[in-house]
Formats: sequence, structure tokens, C-alpha cells
Amino acid sequence: MNAIQETIRSESAYRPHVLLMEDEMNIARGLEMVMREEGYDVDLADTGQRALDKFRASEFDLLVADLRLPDMDGMDVIQQVREKRPKTNVVIITGYPSVSSAVQAVRMGVSDYLRKPFTEDEFKTAVKSALKEKEKESMEELIVETQKERLIQKEEVTRVLERAYQNGEFWLELMENGSEALKEYRLTRKAKAAILSGDLEWIRKNVGELTEEQLMFIYKRLEREAW
Repeated sequence: MNAIQETIRSESAYRPHVLLMEDEMNIARGLEMVMREEGYDVDLADTGQRALDKFRASEFDLLVADLRLPDMDGMDVIQQVREKRPKTNVVIITGYPSVSSAVQAVRMGVSDYLRKPFTEDEFKTAVKSALKEKEKESMEELIVETQKERLIQKEEVTRVLERAYQNGEFWLELMENGSEALKEYRLTRKAKAAILSGDLEWIRKNVGELTEEQLMFIYKRLEREAW
């Protein structure tokens, strides 16, 4: 199972963590119940400062934010959260919508902007879509990181094989000391094992076609194993 599959499997069992910032407790409790029924972990904050304190103490996947709070503007809270935790998605819920707040929300990358009163289905759809966006972003980051790691392995294996061809002392060190000779290279265990055992199939699959000179060490390893 590769890294992406493992992540998908682990995320399928993961319960998204949502912070609901709402000072009207009857609304807050109702929305909390809806989200818990959907399988989310939910924390409540009835002021902007409490929301910021919770963000300092914990990680959240989503902020559901009312804009009119007893202590500060909800937009200020969202802005601070987006600056410090840019991967946290946001859904705005407000009984006082305005063109200026809607425009500001778009500029800050808010996932949705719901005007009160909204239906339960509208709310569930907004939350689910925002969490799907986050999941997609996470997977895209993982794919990029995986591709980056593959490129690094390719470059490092090629470096080792070229050095072995050009440097007789390194060739002997590699033959005699194995992994110890590779400690300065950023190689996975599989990559090290492929070099040291002469696993030509793994190298061609993960590194690509190499020159005869670059493969000289591998050929010699295979000859040695044959004897």
C-alpha cells in the first residue's frame, strides 16, 4: 500500500474537527447537534476571543463563524485564523449580510457564506463542501510531496552510481561497507537495498533507464551474487 492509499484509509476513519463560533446558544446547540450527527467533532465558542484561544490550543479543520459577536467583529477573527492557520476552511453564518462582508469573505477564501435563516440541508451541504475542499487540498499536497520524494530518490541513486563508476575508492567502500557508505545520501531503505543487492528491476522501475557506465556497479553486484 502506497502513501496516498494509506492516507485515504486513515482519513476515512478521521472525524473532522469543527469550531462553531456563535453567541446565540440556542442556534449553537442546534447546529452542534446537526454536525455531530454527521460524524464531526465539534467545539463551541460564544465570543471571538474564546474562538482564538481554542485555535491556539488545538487544530481545527473548519471554522463555522457568526459575524456579529459580543466582543469583536467575526471578520477579524476569521482574518487572524486565516493568517495563522491558512489550511483551516471557513463557513460564515450571519443574520446581517452585507455586500462588503461578502466581498471580504471571497478575498479571504471563505468556502461559503450563509444568510440566516438557512435550512438544515443548506447548512450540512455548506459544511460538507468546505471539508471536501480541505480533503482535496490535503491530497494534492501529498501527491506533490510524493512526486518530490520520487525525484529526490532518482537523483540520489544516480549520484551514487555515477560516483561508484568514477571513484574507485568509493566503489570499494560500497562493496565492503554497504549501507555505511551511503549514510550521506538521502535514500530510502528500498533504494539502499536495490543498490547494494544489484536490484536492476527496482532501479529501472523507480529511477528509469541509466547509462552503461552508471549501471556498472549494479552489473558487478549481480556478477558477484551469481558467483
